[in-house]
Amino acid sequence: MKKDQFVQLKPRVQGNPKLRDPQREGFEAIASHFAGNEAEREVGIVLPVGCGKSGLIAISPFALGARRALVVAPGLSIASQLLRDFDPAHPGMFYLKTGVLTGGGFPEPAEIRGRSTNRADLEEADVVVTNIHQLQGEDNRWLAQLPEDFFDVILFDEGHHNVAESWDTLRRKFPAAKILNFSATPTRADGQLMSGKIIYSFPIFRAIERGYVKRLKAVVLNPTTLRYVRQIDGEEVTVGLDEVRRLGEDDADFRRSIVSSPETLNTIVDCSIRELQKLWAATGDRRHKIIASALNYKHCIQIKEAYVARGLRADYIHSKEDGRANERVLEKLNRHELEVIVQVRKLGEGFDHPYLSVAAVCSLFANLAPFAQFVGRIMRVIEQEAPNSPLNQGTVVFHAGANIARRWTDFQAFSQADQNFFDQLLPVEGVSFESSNELVVEPNPAEAARTIAVEIRNQEEVMLEEIPLIEQDVQARAALEYLVGRGYSPDQIRQEAERLTPIAVTKQRKRQAERISLDDLVKTAAGRILRQRGINFEGFDLDRQRRRQSNYIVLKTAIDRQVYVLKTAIDRQVYQLVGKKPGQRSDFTQADFDQVQAAFDQLVDAAAKEIFDAQA
Repeated sequence: MKKDQFVQLKPRVQGNPKLRDPQREGFEAIASHFAGNEAEREVGIVLPVGCGKSGLIAISPFALGARRALVVAPGLSIASQLLRDFDPAHPGMFYLKTGVLTGGGFPEPAEIRGRSTNRADLEEADVVVTNIHQLQGEDNRWLAQLPEDFFDVILFDEGHHNVAESWDTLRRKFPAAKILNFSATPTRADGQLMSGKIIYSFPIFRAIERGYVKRLKAVVLNPTTLRYVRQIDGEEVTVGLDEVRRLGEDDADFRRSIVSSPETLNTIVDCSIRELQKLWAATGDRRHKIIASALNYKHCIQIKEAYVARGLRADYIHSKEDGRANERVLEKLNRHELEVIVQVRKLGEGFDHPYLSVAAVCSLFANLAPFAQFVGRIMRVIEQEAPNSPLNQGTVVFHAGANIARRWTDFQAFSQADQNFFDQLLPVEGVSFESSNELVVEPNPAEAARTIAVEIRNQEEVMLEEIPLIEQDVQARAALEYLVGRGYSPDQIRQEAERLTPIAVTKQRKRQAERISLDDLVKTAAGRILRQRGINFEGFDLDRQRRRQSNYIVLKTAIDRQVYVLKTAIDRQVYQLVGKKPGQRSDFTQADFDQVQAAFDQLVDAAAKEIFDAQA
């Protein structure tokens, strides 16, 4: 006979110094809300990144006196992390680590994963942990065999996803279960509000004061003037800072050009490097890193190249990359073999690398939720509960013409926990979440393929503007008072502090970075052509001379083989253009790379024609 451990055991929550404020307060808010007979069935809890959300999930079933709780995560990695908090065999088990329970039994955990779980496991469990994909569909085997009262509590982690249809299926299957939604933001990337009344929110400003998250500031790149070619008539015009801001607010093509044109992208890159170097100098710790957001796959390559050309070790991850390739990049990041990681909304919920300290905004955010999630990647502290530590400082860098200032203003309001603000969020444009599989937002393919409609030619004297998230910086004020005392005027201090000096790029580093970038572009082009032509990556279409092999070998080597065949053809066109032989890419001059870049699309078309005409 199963014992209801969330009822029988008495956790130590109130007065427990090993629990954080939002864990104790959140526990009390949950217990108080559901103590009333007329309480809403579904509620929301909002905690910033790094404030102990998984720990609050672990103790919430006690607040509800749960008979059997279901914990649902949006993905496998987060589900695995949550399971460790309940697993008595794991050294980091939350109840033992914090002294919530000190012995004499624990809630019995089980997980649903593939075919390794059976009904008996679930019958014995006090808490079941899984990811949403295991419970998708009305005909799901678990939903079909479990009675409606099997779970009396459902805990959704990253609950802003739970307005999707697949999550709603769980609500209908277990109609009497109390539902708690936990998230760092109450909205999804498409602007829909998380389900349920928010009964507890821990504001970011308190998290900063307690040292749970980094102290943040924004650095805005303000060009004195900017010269660009106007789309409507092809005329080259020069505009001042106010017009740059207006165009950024009103013109989507202008915003896109700001973050992708070399003239403006390079200033974002340069400024982020300067901020990183300041952190290195202030802390003596070179493990601090930059995370950059990109528009699409090709943009990832462009941004990576810009950082590599400036002497930094950079790489990118993207959903179009092979999973093993992304894992290798993350392993390099965790071994501190990178200073920069570039991504297209790939490092989402659950990603934890506290040495990400500078966020370079090289993409567009139409809504607070994805922006807050990106900024969240640099919010995790290195030194726990040390709000004034130089290790716990984060910087967000963006260009005045990218319309990110509005998102920062939104984020400031969100940081003050103004709940009324949640109803005023701007809607997102062109993002659909029709299924729960769309937990990683991808750019619209048609949008990603567009050419840049606005050409940025030049910008003059970029000035830096710092905007703190929370208006409080005692150390900065003391430094300013010292400089004034030494005879420097406020104008002198401001001019020197605000002027962005471009980082010099040596010709050798630029050439070496372009060599790496060309390899990435060739692989990308090969994969794109295969997809466009609807060719099965596992087939034999392009390699007509290959002898038949087993299905296992075909499945193992098909993707590499087909991409290699097409990649070789593209390479051949490249070498022919510059008059060199395969294997001599290291001998390419800068002029060779410039020639290849200018003619790259034609080279790819010629390579595809060469391959596919031979198949006709």
